[in-house]
Amino acid sequence: MSVTDPQPPAPEAGADAAQEALHDRIAADSLTTRRDYLRIVATVSGGLAVGGIGVASGILHRHGDSEGAPEPKKIADQILPGESLAFRYPGDEDRAIAVRMEDGTLAGYSAVCTHLACAVLWRSDRGSEGELYCPCHEGVFDARTGAVTAGPPPRGLPKVILIEQVDGSVWAIGTARSGESLEEGLCRQQGDALRLCRERSGAGAAAERSART
Repeated sequence: MSVTDPQPPAPEAGADAAQEALHDRIAADSLTTRRDYLRIVATVSGGLAVGGIGVASGILHRHGDSEGAPEPKKIADQILPGESLAFRYPGDEDRAIAVRMEDGTLAGYSAVCTHLACAVLWRSDRGSEGELYCPCHEGVFDARTGAVTAGPPPRGLPKVILIEQVDGSVWAIGTARSGESLEEGLCRQQGDALRLCRERSGAGAAAERSART
């Protein structure tokens, strides 16, 4: 007597069709997900590129662009050596940073990188006396001048003009564009309202007259 192994039942045509439909649906969902992901990446990358071009070409707002005199603003009761402070000036949309170096030098800058508008941070542990650093693309700015020392930024940081009162409080009183001195920025915004600017204007006019004679 022989024993015959049982044969598995033949698959039904309906089951095969269902499995094939499920496979197609999974493949379609995966394709849609990949397409959506690529679309998102392309949109974000395009936005960054447009923003970078806008910042570089001057289409977008730059810190210190205003011709008028901004209102003075108290930003701190005191800033000690080695400390930094993030604040907004001259407008609520203008990110800025103040730093006090170990030798007491006080400086203020726009906290928006001139490359792709990422945030600029103060790193007291970098360099011989600290530096302003953009972590997005390794941009580095000199803490004393705001000039570019490394990375892709095309120009230095615009400056925020700071003064310290006798009580130790720190005030922001104006801005200077990238490459512009504090005096030039202050006189551009204040005009002849300050004696320093009047004297500067008078000296410039006298030098021009002398050059013509």
